[in-house]
Amino acid sequence: MLPPHSKAETGIYSQAPDSAASPIHRAVWEATLPVEDFLAANDSAMGLAREVMDRCVALVLRHRENQTLHDGNGKVTPEVIGELSAAGYFGLLVPQKYGGSECSFRSFTAFVTRMAAIDATVAGLAAVHGCIGAVDSLRCFGSDEQQERFLPALARGERLSAFAMTEPAAGSDLTALRTHAVRRGDQFLVTGEKLFVTNLELGRTIALVCIVDGQPAILIVDLPAAESESFQLINYGLHALQHSVNRGVRFKNFPVPASNLLQSSHGNGLTIAYHGLNLGRVALCANAAGVMRRMLAGMLPWGKFRTTYGASIDQRELVQRRFGRLASLIVAADSTVAWCATLHDRGLRGELEGIVAKSLGSEALKEAAIELCLKTHGGRAFLKGHYWGDHIHDFLAPAIYEGEGELLSLAFFRTLVKQHSKNLFVPLAQRINGLHVKRFNPLSPGHWLVMHREAWPYMRWFIGERIGRKTSRGMPREFDQEPRLRRHAEFAIEELQKMALVLDDALQQHQLQTAQRQCRMGVLSSRIQLLAVSLGTALAGMQTQDDLTRRAAEIFCWDVHQKLLNRPPDDRFFQAITELGADLAAGNWSALAGVPAADIMMPYDR
Repeated sequence: MLPPHSKAETGIYSQAPDSAASPIHRAVWEATLPVEDFLAANDSAMGLAREVMDRCVALVLRHRENQTLHDGNGKVTPEVIGELSAAGYFGLLVPQKYGGSECSFRSFTAFVTRMAAIDATVAGLAAVHGCIGAVDSLRCFGSDEQQERFLPALARGERLSAFAMTEPAAGSDLTALRTHAVRRGDQFLVTGEKLFVTNLELGRTIALVCIVDGQPAILIVDLPAAESESFQLINYGLHALQHSVNRGVRFKNFPVPASNLLQSSHGNGLTIAYHGLNLGRVALCANAAGVMRRMLAGMLPWGKFRTTYGASIDQRELVQRRFGRLASLIVAADSTVAWCATLHDRGLRGELEGIVAKSLGSEALKEAAIELCLKTHGGRAFLKGHYWGDHIHDFLAPAIYEGEGELLSLAFFRTLVKQHSKNLFVPLAQRINGLHVKRFNPLSPGHWLVMHREAWPYMRWFIGERIGRKTSRGMPREFDQEPRLRRHAEFAIEELQKMALVLDDALQQHQLQTAQRQCRMGVLSSRIQLLAVSLGTALAGMQTQDDLTRRAAEIFCWDVHQKLLNRPPDDRFFQAITELGADLAAGNWSALAGVPAADIMMPYDR
């Protein structure tokens, strides 16, 4: 349960915009760190949702084995999409009263990982449709009439959905949006252009971000079955997302019923858009966790097959380290997804946590592809038909999609310090700026004389932070059985509790110019994100019964610990990670259950 003082609204997928309820925000700024809010719920999919998931996995496996998953252009075939629709694939997040199976977001993300280990494009179809597409917008912000009108067809997959936000001049800078809708009687006339819209086809439904009456808004738009003077698709070549459809769209006085406008009591259309993006970023990390499983499932047999100087390369320390490192990234991604999805199911907005999940997933996938998978497979990775060579653009694209990573880190920083700045720092900083001094000196009588009104609230906080002792609520006693992981968790807790003063010092140093110090903001943001992931991974590792998973969690946390203390890896760490890699090569890891085996390309006669 959420703690009593949390400001998040109750209910699944709350619209509450208050990021102060975030466990990360509370870990940094509150006196007591809420350890329990970094724990994940178990995957609880059962009944109808579990049946749908199992049917869809079997369906995709069959098409994969029969090589009928893609058409001549390399896209997922309409037949496969039709079969998935009939199996209930696109209704997983839709309430049962509208024809869906209404699974929790925790179960949905676990399923995305399971499906991505088989085919990442098919997994992405569900994530786009259910998270950033029209389903989430309608389910969380639609009126009863709008839900009844749109959700049944979306649940049946009759009208797959997409999300149209990016424009030629508006990517990260959403203040540059130009697509606008003008009210004319009982309809809006939409004019503008959108690019990089995944899942965009004639006859589908999109959540369109546009300007209405000078404010960002969301219109649910049913696309027509044919192009016209007021509606055209924009086709272009795209290296990434090669198995899915990604297009642009151009509107010119395109009519949309006024009743399709979504409303939010907590803000404008960006509130609605970001709600779906928060979910989509967690789903992106879930997809990455599945893709990394498939990488490891291909590296292990290759490591056993490939021999150099009379021994298979899976006996070499460098390769064993790669196996262990990849397993640690998989476990960290799994833990982060499970934790973030749990928060969404409990009603939190999850803005900060969504950024953490997206950043971890995209950076882990990039490292896994370039530093681990490519270097293990060598030249064969560039062969046509090899998983790495055929999908390298897809491995790198998540660094950009749903928000470029470093820009999201800046947004993370701004959101994290917003309340502190508004309540305590900005009034003092504005006073300091007006007096043309560098910073407030609490030992200067002159400063107190002219700034006492603004200084007292800040000094009360500062003194309390300095002399007060922050505490965590403590971990359950059963975690005492894993002293090494517990030590890593306690390190993350201790460091998170120090960050309030670190952030405040950065604000004091740069004053009202802090927003221009992007490099410093990025470093601090990354540190906090790593600590949050490490804490969640350590807690998940202490809960698991699987020895390899627990050891992989320890390796990830150990690595974070060393990096944040600027310590190089020592021999104990190398021994632990290579032993993990050797055991992964020798045995069956439960995390790889159900992942299809990889073929050895260009085998040689040994």
